[in-house]
Amino acid sequence: MLKAWKAGDEEALAQLTPLVYGELHRAARRYMARERAGHLLQATALVNEVYVRLVDCAQIDWQDRAHFFAVSAQLMRRILVDFAREREVRKRGGGVRHISLDEAPTLCKESDPDLVALDDALTALAVIDERKSKTVELRFFGGLDIDETAAVLKVSAKTVTRDWTLAKAWLLRELACGGPHGT
Repeated sequence: MLKAWKAGDEEALAQLTPLVYGELHRAARRYMARERAGHLLQATALVNEVYVRLVDCAQIDWQDRAHFFAVSAQLMRRILVDFAREREVRKRGGGVRHISLDEAPTLCKESDPDLVALDDALTALAVIDERKSKTVELRFFGGLDIDETAAVLKVSAKTVTRDWTLAKAWLLRELACGGPHGT
């Protein structure tokens, strides 16, 4: 159906949309379940933004289902990181909102995990080992499980498990040290 859609078959897009939307929503729900309650970006909004960007990517030469979900995970990562960057800009003074001292403790408890730092660390990891970086992207941002990630990367589930474990350790070290390679 992906290839038929690329070739201009609107019926293929109509058949593909509910299937793709359901899969993307499942992945977004998995990711958003790790977020704090009341996060401004909800799973449905994330999926809708991914869907809009995918429709604009009609020129992509879709190889297969795995390629589609790899691109989708990458788009989710971009959207979430852009959202986090925008939120940081607002926190630093863009779109200043005045609050009372009574509200301050509540707002301070609502900080997001630092997706920008994670994105920077994943970019650094990709330079060293692109497959481990893709593993994290697919699992963390795409919401794929071990077997689904293995299928997308065309490796064994054991390889994904090993890459996932090593990548998490590397990322934890990078994030704890405050930046790329401990800087």
